[in-house]
Amino acid sequence: MSQELAVLQGEVGQLKGGNHDNPHRFLGLHDSSVGEKVIRIWAPRKSELSFEYLGEIVSLTLTDPAGLFTYHVPKKTTFLDYRVFHADGVLGYDPYSFIPTVSFVDAHLFHRGIHYAIYEVLGSHYTEHQGIVGVKFAIWAPNASRVSLIGDCNHWKEHVNPMRKIGESGIWEIFIPGERKGMIYKYAIRTAYGNVFFKTDPYGNQFEFRPNTAAVVTATNEFCFRDHEWMEKRARTNSLNGPMNIYEVHLGSWMKRGDQFLNYRELAGEIVPYIKEMGYTHVELMPIMEHPLDESWGYQTTGYFAPTSRFGNFEDFQYFVNHLHMHQIGVILDWSPGHFPDDEFALSYFDGTHLYEKDHPIMGRHPEWRTRIFNYGRKEVSNFLIASALFWFDKLHVDGLRVDAVQSMLYLDYGRRGGYWIPNSLGGKENLEAIEFMKHLNSIVHQKFPGVLMIAEDASLFEGVTRPLEWNGLGFDMKWSIGWMNDTLTFMKKDPIHRKHHMDDLTRSFCYGFSERYLLPISHDEVVHGKGALFEKMPLDEWNKFSQMRLYYSAALSHPGKNLFFMGYELAVWREWNCKGSLDWDLLMDPNRRKWKRFVREMNHFYLAQPALWQIDFDHKGFAWIDYKDYNHSVISYIRQGISSKLICVHNYTQSQFDEYVIRIPNVKSVREVLNSDDERYGGSGRLNREIHVLGDKSGFCVKMPALATMFFEVVFEGEPEG
Repeated sequence: MSQELAVLQGEVGQLKGGNHDNPHRFLGLHDSSVGEKVIRIWAPRKSELSFEYLGEIVSLTLTDPAGLFTYHVPKKTTFLDYRVFHADGVLGYDPYSFIPTVSFVDAHLFHRGIHYAIYEVLGSHYTEHQGIVGVKFAIWAPNASRVSLIGDCNHWKEHVNPMRKIGESGIWEIFIPGERKGMIYKYAIRTAYGNVFFKTDPYGNQFEFRPNTAAVVTATNEFCFRDHEWMEKRARTNSLNGPMNIYEVHLGSWMKRGDQFLNYRELAGEIVPYIKEMGYTHVELMPIMEHPLDESWGYQTTGYFAPTSRFGNFEDFQYFVNHLHMHQIGVILDWSPGHFPDDEFALSYFDGTHLYEKDHPIMGRHPEWRTRIFNYGRKEVSNFLIASALFWFDKLHVDGLRVDAVQSMLYLDYGRRGGYWIPNSLGGKENLEAIEFMKHLNSIVHQKFPGVLMIAEDASLFEGVTRPLEWNGLGFDMKWSIGWMNDTLTFMKKDPIHRKHHMDDLTRSFCYGFSERYLLPISHDEVVHGKGALFEKMPLDEWNKFSQMRLYYSAALSHPGKNLFFMGYELAVWREWNCKGSLDWDLLMDPNRRKWKRFVREMNHFYLAQPALWQIDFDHKGFAWIDYKDYNHSVISYIRQGISSKLICVHNYTQSQFDEYVIRIPNVKSVREVLNSDDERYGGSGRLNREIHVLGDKSGFCVKMPALATMFFEVVFEGEPEG
């Protein structure tokens, strides 16, 4: 047997066996040993085959009965001189005659965990390669023996388009000339043990509508953003010094047309006038990254680089963000890098090994959520996640990410029974690899996209979550004050007559409120799983419930820190949130709820107009107690301080009302009440302070104190000019 024949049989044997890791080495246009070139085409299960050469259709020679066809051509022939019939019958250039679309530099940076634009390399990309338009595909599967592209282009046959492995990088790629946007595809991954997994693209930018799970070729750079002014302002402005009142939204249940989802464009048209009317500054979307199960609310993500197709395509979501920016509304996304689901079509056991997940029978899974835990110590995995975060800022112009379940990443014992976890290399419970990942993440995000927000959902006592990296912090911009939320809701559930015994629950957050930069959340988590709607948490009859809703909302907006409220709070919904339904908009037929909604709207706009409530949110200089010890009356009062303005905030948490309640503060010259939650316009009793008596010695002022109410006052002190 000649050496050439032996090589030929060896290559064909690998193709037949489904373990060829570089078919381009053999297929396509190559030099032959007789001074010519040879075209080799792999078409298993065919006995004859034709192709186009120099404009004419000619037949190839069946060289091996397994499906190898050849045709000898002159030495001067190039890949542009012939075209083959693709599996879908389309005549196009030969995929196996193109040079690689992935460079060794790309692979090197990826393996170091610092290829921050790896989403431009891996995945599918409609592009021009060697002067030919088509789609390039690339996937990381280092332990596979073969990876094939399957999809519309080849009738989902795994033997038709085997991919090329780039050296020892573990990256497989192929360019399919002539293919266009809209192609549906997956990867057939043959493991080292001969099993074949059909996986969707981890770097895919669009997916089929659930329950189908294939990726869809799309373009990420064709939409023309018109939000340049917003983006430039964001980059040069510290948004932490501005007002921030976030409206948390689940797009699938905010508004529907019957049982059908609205498109991203329709949602933009509906939500923008609503947000502007209501006076919110940002929307925070529960995860719109692709996910298979509605009931996971998006937190069990399978498409880390794709907006869910439930509400439209990639450009539709780009339009959504652009439209909100054009109306001066920020867009924050929930993002879930703490775990991923076990679905067979996605990341789990991707190439027949624990590629993305921690390879450990105990520490590789979340016991409570039954999901996989990312292997943060593997540089390619941390690169995948960091690139995902950067992708949403780069391609979709979002303004922030709220990182879900940070506590579960920080601690190895999270959700585990005593002893059922393995300490770190130092003997502690901190997840050192995850901590390093978060530092790396925040460092690169802020370096590449100044002005965006990274927000940690974290209930732990871990120190320095919002501390700068140079001070050994994690580098987040804000963290959720879940302690404030738990304490204040526990307090508000109590009958007002008993609250004087529990005032510490109300004031505790003021003690630690400046240890981190806090965002105060009343989120979706508080209105599901039997917790009841917020309206129903308030004790007593309906009138008193509304009074306490106004009290609680105004107290939250005047507390140091930024704010977030879940959709439906402004409607005083009475039942738990259901992700399958829609908000109960018909509740606004109730006059009392219309008054409540009016209060929320006017309170939001009042907040925006009062720099004292947001200019110095994260420093002791922005807050001072007047009185937190009036336990018997369950009344607290304090000053919020802006750069050049002050606002006195008084909250009465009992049903008692007082004709003459003294607010003790020295050197008072004059006082004006600027908002009272007991106003009849909001459904209150109307105990307002149109004229306020200043004590003769200027040591304070006397007010009428309504029950279960908030009052805000502007004060002029001695030595200050009026007005």
